[in-house]
Amino acid sequence: MDNMGLVLEGGGLRGVYTAGVLDYFIEKEIDIPYIIGASAGACNATSYISKQYGRNKKVTIDYIDYPGYISVRNLIKKRSLFGMDVIFDKLPNQLEPFDYDTFHSSPQTFKIVVTDCVTGKPMYFDKNGNTGDVFTLLRASISLPLITQIVNHAGYELLDGGIADPIPIIKSINDGNKRNIVILTRNKGYVKKPASYKWMLKAKYRRRYKGLYNTMIQRHEEYNTTINYVNQLEEKGDIFVFRPKQPIQVNRLEKDKVKLTRLYDQGLEDAKIQYDLLMNWMEKTKT
Repeated sequence: MDNMGLVLEGGGLRGVYTAGVLDYFIEKEIDIPYIIGASAGACNATSYISKQYGRNKKVTIDYIDYPGYISVRNLIKKRSLFGMDVIFDKLPNQLEPFDYDTFHSSPQTFKIVVTDCVTGKPMYFDKNGNTGDVFTLLRASISLPLITQIVNHAGYELLDGGIADPIPIIKSINDGNKRNIVILTRNKGYVKKPASYKWMLKAKYRRRYKGLYNTMIQRHEEYNTTINYVNQLEEKGDIFVFRPKQPIQVNRLEKDKVKLTRLYDQGLEDAKIQYDLLMNWMEKTKT
């Protein structure tokens, strides 16, 4: 699997689709040597690297109604809709223990995408780098504008990686991966529209974080350009893409367990159906 990357799109709770695909990868012992993910994609990658089948499903679906996980009360009291202490402390350290040893000893490269609020540009942190706690970086990568606080880390002010680089395929290619498996959380044909809350972004960020503001205003253009590039690479056979076949009924902050479970099952089933095609593609593109 030399020169092969695994690129994971974000998408909030839509990321349960990715969780399903990755669980099948764990089951089939498909260990991609390079993984890069933004936002929920990065979070899902951790349990894939630690080889904990079903963990992403548990922490995303089973605990979605756990007190303090996602609530307006959090937003009022802590200025964050997400209960970051629950997600990045209580869950991995008490409720659904994370296998830190397997994760950190893995030879796989893992890069987490975040957005620099000052420049509006993407930053990429490696799990084996000297930048501190991985879970702090994951917290930054899922910190959505307007409804979560900016995360201060290593002298940077950081937010959701999906703002600046939601599908980091170009970064993976530039890092030397000639072949890439891409897991998307939107169906083929999806086109992102301009933000409908520009006035809120302007009021909140334009004065102090002009770079971030400009990136968010232009985000739909960058996303759609990247999707077109992904489609071109897919048509050429240079990448292998997993994506929901139909427009999904799960939003970024979905709390309906039935809908979430259905989407997870779809990811798992899609991976099973496309397994032979994936193996053939991997063999065919081997250099």
